[in-house]
Amino acid sequence: MNICNHSYGSTDLICLSHLRWNFVFQRPQHLLTCASLTRRVLFMEEPIEVDDGFARLEMSFPQKNISVLTPHLPSGMSKKSQNEHSEALLINFMNTNRYTSYDLWYYTPLGQEITRKLHPEVIIYDCMDELSAFLGAPEELCLSEARLLRKADVMFTGGQSLFDAKKSRHSNVHCFPSAIDAAHFARARETTISMPADQSTIPEPRVGFYGVIDERFDTELLAATAKLMPDWQFVLIGPVAKIPEEQLPRDKNIHYLGQKTYAELPDYLSGWDVAMMPFAKNKATEFISPTKTPEYLAAGCPVVSTSIRDVVRTYGDNNLVSIADTPDDFKSAIEFEKRRRSNPIWQKAVTLALKDYSWKTTWAEMETKIERCRNKKIMENTTFI
Repeated sequence: MNICNHSYGSTDLICLSHLRWNFVFQRPQHLLTCASLTRRVLFMEEPIEVDDGFARLEMSFPQKNISVLTPHLPSGMSKKSQNEHSEALLINFMNTNRYTSYDLWYYTPLGQEITRKLHPEVIIYDCMDELSAFLGAPEELCLSEARLLRKADVMFTGGQSLFDAKKSRHSNVHCFPSAIDAAHFARARETTISMPADQSTIPEPRVGFYGVIDERFDTELLAATAKLMPDWQFVLIGPVAKIPEEQLPRDKNIHYLGQKTYAELPDYLSGWDVAMMPFAKNKATEFISPTKTPEYLAAGCPVVSTSIRDVVRTYGDNNLVSIADTPDDFKSAIEFEKRRRSNPIWQKAVTLALKDYSWKTTWAEMETKIERCRNKKIMENTTFI
Protein backbone atom coordinates (compact mmCIF):
# COMPACT_ATOMS: atom_id res chain seq x y z
CA MET A 1 0.00 0.00 0.00
CA ASN A 2 1.30 3.44 -0.96
CA ILE A 3 0.77 6.02 1.75
CA CYS A 4 0.89 9.76 1.25
CA ASN A 5 1.25 11.77 4.45
CA HIS A 6 -0.16 15.26 4.24
CA SER A 7 -0.40 17.86 6.99
CA TYR A 8 -3.65 19.85 6.77
CA GLY A 9 -3.01 23.36 5.44
CA SER A 10 0.73 22.83 4.91
CA THR A 11 0.62 22.79 1.11
CA ASP A 12 1.72 26.04 -0.54
CA LEU A 13 -0.79 28.02 -2.57
CA ILE A 14 0.06 29.61 -5.92
CA CYS A 15 -2.48 32.14 -7.16
CA LEU A 16 -2.75 33.43 -10.73
CA SER A 17 -4.60 36.74 -10.75
CA HIS A 18 -5.79 39.38 -13.20
CA LEU A 19 -5.99 41.82 -10.28
CA ARG A 20 -2.96 43.43 -8.67
CA TRP A 21 -2.43 42.97 -4.96
CA ASN A 22 -2.08 46.72 -4.35
CA PHE A 23 -5.02 47.80 -6.53
CA VAL A 24 -8.22 47.46 -4.47
CA PHE A 25 -8.24 45.26 -1.37
CA GLN A 26 -11.07 42.82 -2.00
CA ARG A 27 -11.96 39.13 -2.22
CA PRO A 28 -8.56 37.75 -3.34
CA GLN A 29 -6.63 39.64 -0.68
CA HIS A 30 -9.05 38.68 2.09
CA LEU A 31 -9.08 34.97 1.27
CA LEU A 32 -5.36 34.65 0.60
CA THR A 33 -4.54 36.52 3.79
CA CYS A 34 -6.55 33.88 5.64
CA ALA A 35 -4.74 31.16 3.68
CA SER A 36 -1.37 32.62 4.66
CA LEU A 37 -1.98 31.76 8.30
CA THR A 38 -1.23 28.09 7.48
CA ARG A 39 0.37 28.18 4.02
CA ARG A 40 2.90 30.07 1.97
CA VAL A 41 0.99 32.08 -0.63
CA LEU A 42 2.55 33.07 -3.95
CA PHE A 43 0.49 35.71 -5.78
CA MET A 44 1.45 35.97 -9.46
CA GLU A 45 0.30 39.10 -11.26
CA GLU A 46 0.02 39.77 -14.98
CA PRO A 47 3.18 41.25 -16.58
CA ILE A 48 4.09 44.90 -16.95
CA GLU A 49 5.86 46.08 -20.09
CA VAL A 50 9.08 48.05 -19.54
CA ASP A 51 11.59 49.71 -21.86
CA ASP A 52 14.87 48.73 -20.21
CA GLY A 53 15.33 45.61 -22.31
CA PHE A 54 15.43 42.66 -19.92
CA ALA A 55 12.94 40.38 -18.19
CA ARG A 56 12.85 40.28 -14.42
CA LEU A 57 10.54 39.80 -11.45
CA GLU A 58 9.46 42.60 -9.18
CA MET A 59 8.85 41.07 -5.77
CA SER A 60 7.07 42.35 -2.70
CA PHE A 61 6.11 40.73 0.58
CA PRO A 62 3.05 42.59 1.92
CA GLN A 63 2.43 40.19 4.80
CA LYS A 64 4.01 37.18 6.42
CA ASN A 65 3.87 34.14 4.11
CA ILE A 66 2.68 36.19 1.11
CA SER A 67 4.94 36.79 -1.89
CA VAL A 68 3.68 39.01 -4.72
CA LEU A 69 5.43 38.54 -8.07
CA THR A 70 5.07 40.91 -11.03
CA PRO A 71 6.94 40.06 -14.25
CA HIS A 72 8.58 43.08 -15.88
CA LEU A 73 9.01 42.25 -19.56
CA PRO A 74 10.52 44.17 -22.49
CA SER A 75 7.86 46.02 -24.46
CA GLY A 76 6.97 44.73 -27.89
CA MET A 77 6.95 41.03 -26.96
CA SER A 78 4.32 38.78 -28.48
CA LYS A 79 1.77 37.30 -26.11
CA LYS A 80 3.36 33.87 -26.56
CA SER A 81 6.78 35.25 -25.64
CA GLN A 82 5.33 37.07 -22.62
CA ASN A 83 3.81 33.83 -21.37
CA GLU A 84 7.07 31.91 -21.85
CA HIS A 85 9.11 34.51 -19.99
CA SER A 86 6.53 34.78 -17.19
CA GLU A 87 6.49 31.00 -16.85
CA ALA A 88 10.28 30.83 -16.66
CA LEU A 89 10.40 33.58 -14.01
CA LEU A 90 7.70 31.86 -11.96
CA ILE A 91 9.37 28.44 -12.09
CA ASN A 92 12.76 29.89 -11.21
CA PHE A 93 11.28 31.59 -8.14
CA MET A 94 9.53 28.38 -7.11
CA ASN A 95 12.68 26.31 -7.50
CA THR A 96 14.79 28.82 -5.59
CA ASN A 97 12.30 28.93 -2.74
CA ARG A 98 11.51 25.20 -2.76
CA TYR A 99 7.88 25.20 -3.76
CA THR A 100 7.49 21.46 -4.21
CA SER A 101 4.03 20.70 -2.81
CA TYR A 102 1.43 23.23 -3.88
CA ASP A 103 -2.12 23.91 -5.03
CA LEU A 104 -2.99 26.20 -7.94
CA TRP A 105 -5.64 28.88 -7.38
CA TYR A 106 -6.92 30.74 -10.44
CA TYR A 107 -8.72 34.07 -10.60
CA THR A 108 -8.08 34.32 -14.31
CA PRO A 109 -8.30 31.31 -16.65
CA LEU A 110 -5.53 32.95 -18.71
CA GLY A 111 -3.15 32.06 -15.87
CA GLN A 112 -3.06 28.55 -17.35
CA GLU A 113 -0.71 29.87 -20.05
CA ILE A 114 2.13 30.15 -17.53
CA THR A 115 1.41 27.06 -15.43
CA ARG A 116 1.57 24.31 -18.04
CA LYS A 117 4.75 22.85 -16.55
CA LEU A 118 3.49 22.83 -12.97
CA HIS A 119 2.17 19.78 -11.14
CA PRO A 120 -0.29 20.93 -8.46
CA GLU A 121 -1.98 18.69 -5.94
CA VAL A 122 -5.34 20.48 -6.27
CA ILE A 123 -6.58 22.98 -8.87
CA ILE A 124 -9.03 25.63 -7.63
CA TYR A 125 -10.97 28.14 -9.71
CA ASP A 126 -12.42 31.02 -7.68
CA CYS A 127 -14.70 32.74 -10.19
CA MET A 128 -15.43 36.14 -8.68
CA ASP A 129 -16.60 37.85 -11.90
CA GLU A 130 -17.73 37.01 -15.42
CA LEU A 131 -14.52 38.41 -16.89
CA SER A 132 -15.57 37.75 -20.48
CA ALA A 133 -18.29 40.42 -20.09
CA PHE A 134 -15.87 43.17 -19.09
CA LEU A 135 -14.84 45.92 -21.49
CA GLY A 136 -11.72 44.92 -23.41
CA ALA A 137 -11.84 41.26 -22.36
CA PRO A 138 -9.51 39.03 -24.44
CA GLU A 139 -11.27 36.99 -27.11
CA GLU A 140 -9.70 33.77 -25.90
CA LEU A 141 -11.08 34.11 -22.36
CA CYS A 142 -14.15 31.90 -22.88
CA LEU A 143 -12.15 29.05 -24.42
CA SER A 144 -9.55 29.37 -21.68
CA GLU A 145 -12.25 29.14 -19.01
CA ALA A 146 -13.68 26.02 -20.68
CA ARG A 147 -10.24 24.39 -20.42
CA LEU A 148 -9.93 25.39 -16.79
CA LEU A 149 -13.34 23.97 -15.95
CA ARG A 150 -12.22 20.62 -17.35
CA LYS A 151 -9.07 20.66 -15.22
CA ALA A 152 -10.24 22.22 -11.94
CA ASP A 153 -10.90 19.92 -8.99
CA VAL A 154 -13.18 22.44 -7.33
CA MET A 155 -14.80 25.72 -8.32
CA PHE A 156 -16.05 28.58 -6.16
CA THR A 157 -18.25 31.48 -7.27
CA GLY A 158 -18.43 34.94 -5.77
CA GLY A 159 -22.21 35.15 -5.79
CA GLN A 160 -25.48 33.37 -6.48
CA SER A 161 -25.89 34.67 -10.02
CA LEU A 162 -22.49 33.36 -11.02
CA PHE A 163 -23.28 30.06 -9.33
CA ASP A 164 -26.51 29.76 -11.31
CA ALA A 165 -24.63 30.46 -14.53
CA LYS A 166 -21.77 28.02 -13.85
CA LYS A 167 -23.29 25.16 -11.87
CA SER A 168 -24.09 23.07 -14.94
CA ARG A 169 -20.53 23.40 -16.21
CA HIS A 170 -18.71 21.75 -13.33
CA SER A 171 -19.51 18.84 -11.04
CA ASN A 172 -17.98 20.39 -7.91
CA VAL A 173 -18.99 24.06 -7.78
CA HIS A 174 -19.89 25.95 -4.60
CA CYS A 175 -21.29 29.43 -3.98
CA PHE A 176 -19.31 31.64 -1.59
CA PRO A 177 -20.64 35.22 -1.66
CA SER A 178 -18.45 38.05 -0.46
CA ALA A 179 -17.92 38.28 3.28
CA ILE A 180 -16.67 41.04 5.58
CA ASP A 181 -14.13 41.90 8.21
CA ALA A 182 -16.85 43.12 10.58
CA ALA A 183 -14.51 44.52 13.22
CA HIS A 184 -12.66 46.58 10.63
CA PHE A 185 -15.77 48.32 9.32
CA ALA A 186 -17.40 48.61 12.74
CA ARG A 187 -14.80 51.29 13.47
CA ALA A 188 -16.90 53.63 11.35
CA ARG A 189 -19.52 53.60 14.09
CA GLU A 190 -17.13 54.98 16.70
CA THR A 191 -17.80 58.56 17.73
CA THR A 192 -14.09 59.26 18.27
CA ILE A 193 -12.99 58.36 14.74
CA SER A 194 -11.06 61.09 12.92
CA MET A 195 -12.51 62.57 9.74
CA PRO A 196 -10.03 62.54 6.83
CA ALA A 197 -8.86 66.02 5.90
CA ASP A 198 -10.04 65.86 2.28
CA GLN A 199 -13.56 64.89 3.36
CA SER A 200 -13.85 67.17 6.38
CA THR A 201 -14.17 70.25 4.14
CA ILE A 202 -17.11 68.72 2.24
CA PRO A 203 -20.45 69.85 3.76
CA GLU A 204 -23.11 67.46 5.03
CA PRO A 205 -25.23 65.57 4.20
CA ARG A 206 -23.01 63.21 2.23
CA VAL A 207 -23.70 60.12 0.13
CA GLY A 208 -20.64 58.09 -0.76
CA PHE A 209 -19.22 55.34 -2.94
CA TYR A 210 -15.91 53.51 -2.90
CA GLY A 211 -14.59 51.08 -5.46
CA VAL A 212 -13.36 51.03 -9.03
CA ILE A 213 -15.11 53.60 -11.21
CA ASP A 214 -15.31 51.84 -14.57
CA GLU A 215 -17.85 50.66 -17.18
CA ARG A 216 -19.91 49.12 -14.37
CA PHE A 217 -20.57 52.58 -12.89
CA ASP A 218 -23.66 54.47 -14.11
CA THR A 219 -22.22 57.95 -14.66
CA GLU A 220 -25.50 59.28 -16.09
CA LEU A 221 -27.44 58.20 -13.01
CA LEU A 222 -24.89 59.91 -10.75
CA ALA A 223 -25.00 63.14 -12.76
CA ALA A 224 -28.80 63.30 -12.85
CA THR A 225 -29.23 62.42 -9.16
CA ALA A 226 -26.67 64.99 -8.09
CA LYS A 227 -28.58 67.67 -10.01
CA LEU A 228 -31.81 66.65 -8.28
CA MET A 229 -30.11 66.89 -4.86
CA PRO A 230 -28.02 70.09 -4.85
CA ASP A 231 -27.93 70.18 -1.04
CA TRP A 232 -26.35 66.71 -0.87
CA GLN A 233 -22.67 66.06 -1.49
CA PHE A 234 -21.66 63.00 -3.55
CA VAL A 235 -18.29 61.58 -2.48
CA LEU A 236 -16.51 59.09 -4.72
CA ILE A 237 -13.45 57.13 -3.61
CA GLY A 238 -11.46 54.85 -5.86
CA PRO A 239 -9.48 54.64 -9.08
CA VAL A 240 -10.99 55.48 -12.45
CA ALA A 241 -10.51 52.80 -15.10
CA LYS A 242 -11.67 52.52 -18.72
CA ILE A 243 -13.65 55.78 -18.48
CA PRO A 244 -12.15 58.92 -20.07
CA GLU A 245 -11.82 61.77 -17.58
CA GLU A 246 -14.00 64.01 -19.75
CA GLN A 247 -16.88 61.53 -19.38
CA LEU A 248 -16.93 61.71 -15.59
CA PRO A 249 -19.85 63.74 -14.18
CA ARG A 250 -18.72 67.12 -12.91
CA ASP A 251 -20.75 69.33 -10.62
CA LYS A 252 -20.12 71.41 -7.53
CA ASN A 253 -21.59 68.68 -5.30
CA ILE A 254 -19.64 65.76 -6.85
CA HIS A 255 -16.25 65.10 -5.28
CA TYR A 256 -13.60 62.64 -6.53
CA LEU A 257 -11.16 61.90 -3.72
CA GLY A 258 -9.07 59.26 -5.49
CA GLN A 259 -7.96 55.85 -4.27
CA LYS A 260 -7.64 55.19 -0.55
CA THR A 261 -6.21 52.26 1.35
CA TYR A 262 -8.39 49.55 2.83
CA ALA A 263 -7.34 50.73 6.29
CA GLU A 264 -8.72 54.22 5.58
CA LEU A 265 -12.18 53.20 4.37
CA PRO A 266 -13.92 53.20 7.79
CA ASP A 267 -12.70 56.76 8.36
CA TYR A 268 -14.51 57.92 5.22
CA LEU A 269 -17.60 55.78 5.82
CA SER A 270 -18.03 57.35 9.24
CA GLY A 271 -18.77 60.67 7.57
CA TRP A 272 -21.41 59.43 5.13
CA ASP A 273 -25.11 59.61 5.81
CA VAL A 274 -25.85 57.06 3.08
CA ALA A 275 -23.75 54.81 0.86
CA MET A 276 -24.61 54.29 -2.79
CA MET A 277 -24.01 51.69 -5.49
CA PRO A 278 -25.08 53.30 -8.78
CA PHE A 279 -24.13 50.36 -10.96
CA ALA A 280 -25.08 50.38 -14.61
CA LYS A 281 -27.28 47.60 -15.93
CA ASN A 282 -25.09 46.00 -18.59
CA LYS A 283 -23.22 42.79 -19.38
CA ALA A 284 -20.41 43.67 -17.00
CA THR A 285 -22.80 43.88 -14.02
CA GLU A 286 -25.10 40.96 -14.83
CA PHE A 287 -23.34 38.57 -12.44
CA ILE A 288 -21.65 40.87 -9.92
CA SER A 289 -22.08 40.44 -6.19
CA PRO A 290 -20.51 43.59 -4.73
CA THR A 291 -18.30 43.10 -1.69
CA LYS A 292 -19.05 46.64 -0.64
CA THR A 293 -22.71 45.87 0.17
CA PRO A 294 -22.06 44.05 3.47
CA GLU A 295 -19.09 46.34 4.18
CA TYR A 296 -21.29 49.45 4.02
CA LEU A 297 -23.86 47.77 6.25
CA ALA A 298 -21.27 46.58 8.76
CA ALA A 299 -20.18 50.21 9.06
CA GLY A 300 -23.75 51.12 10.02
CA CYS A 301 -24.23 52.99 6.76
CA PRO A 302 -27.58 52.59 4.92
CA VAL A 303 -27.33 51.66 1.24
CA VAL A 304 -29.07 52.58 -2.01
CA SER A 305 -28.30 50.38 -5.01
CA THR A 306 -29.51 49.90 -8.53
CA SER A 307 -31.27 46.59 -9.15
CA ILE A 308 -28.23 44.34 -9.34
CA ARG A 309 -29.64 40.80 -9.11
CA ASP A 310 -27.53 39.53 -6.19
CA VAL A 311 -28.06 42.76 -4.25
CA VAL A 312 -31.83 42.61 -4.75
CA ARG A 313 -32.34 39.02 -3.66
CA THR A 314 -29.86 39.07 -0.78
CA TYR A 315 -30.46 42.55 0.63
CA GLY A 316 -33.27 44.33 -1.20
CA ASP A 317 -35.87 41.60 -0.80
CA ASN A 318 -35.02 41.47 2.92
CA ASN A 319 -35.52 45.25 3.26
CA LEU A 320 -31.90 45.83 4.27
CA VAL A 321 -31.07 48.19 1.39
CA SER A 322 -33.14 50.32 -0.97
CA ILE A 323 -33.27 49.53 -4.68
CA ALA A 324 -33.70 52.30 -7.25
CA ASP A 325 -32.87 52.67 -10.94
CA THR A 326 -34.04 56.16 -11.96
CA PRO A 327 -32.72 59.50 -10.70
CA ASP A 328 -36.06 60.33 -9.05
CA ASP A 329 -36.23 56.96 -7.31
CA PHE A 330 -32.56 57.17 -6.32
CA LYS A 331 -33.19 60.57 -4.75
CA SER A 332 -36.20 59.29 -2.79
CA ALA A 333 -34.30 56.21 -1.66
CA ILE A 334 -31.35 58.28 -0.40
CA GLU A 335 -33.68 60.47 1.62
CA PHE A 336 -35.48 57.40 3.01
CA GLU A 337 -32.24 55.65 3.99
CA LYS A 338 -30.96 58.75 5.78
CA ARG A 339 -34.10 58.75 7.92
CA ARG A 340 -33.88 55.08 8.86
CA ARG A 341 -30.17 55.11 9.67
CA SER A 342 -30.95 55.47 13.39
CA ASN A 343 -33.86 53.03 13.31
CA PRO A 344 -33.10 50.31 15.90
CA ILE A 345 -35.26 47.76 14.05
CA TRP A 346 -33.20 48.22 10.86
CA GLN A 347 -29.94 48.14 12.83
CA LYS A 348 -30.93 44.88 14.53
CA ALA A 349 -31.94 43.33 11.19
CA VAL A 350 -28.58 44.26 9.66
CA THR A 351 -26.64 42.83 12.59
CA LEU A 352 -28.59 39.58 12.38
CA ALA A 353 -28.13 39.31 8.60
CA LEU A 354 -24.36 39.83 8.80
CA LYS A 355 -23.60 37.63 11.79
CA ASP A 356 -22.19 34.79 9.67
CA TYR A 357 -20.44 36.98 7.06
CA SER A 358 -16.80 36.33 7.90
CA TRP A 359 -13.81 35.89 5.59
CA LYS A 360 -12.26 33.51 8.11
CA THR A 361 -15.37 31.34 8.10
CA THR A 362 -15.56 31.47 4.31
CA TRP A 363 -11.92 30.44 3.98
CA ALA A 364 -12.34 27.61 6.48
CA GLU A 365 -15.27 26.23 4.47
CA MET A 366 -13.35 26.59 1.22
CA GLU A 367 -10.33 24.82 2.63
CA THR A 368 -12.49 21.96 3.83
CA LYS A 369 -13.68 21.44 0.25
CA ILE A 370 -10.11 21.69 -1.06
CA GLU A 371 -8.97 19.04 1.41
CA ARG A 372 -11.78 16.74 0.33
CA CYS A 373 -10.48 17.01 -3.23
CA ARG A 374 -6.97 16.26 -2.04
CA ASN A 375 -8.04 13.24 -0.03
CA LYS A 376 -10.13 11.94 -2.92
CA LYS A 377 -7.15 12.15 -5.27
CA ILE A 378 -4.92 10.44 -2.72
CA MET A 379 -7.38 7.57 -2.44
CA GLU A 380 -7.69 7.32 -6.21
CA ASN A 381 -3.89 7.04 -6.50
CA THR A 382 -3.50 4.61 -3.65
CA THR A 383 -2.71 1.02 -4.55
CA PHE A 384 -3.94 -1.68 -2.20
CA ILE A 385 -1.99 -5.00 -2.20
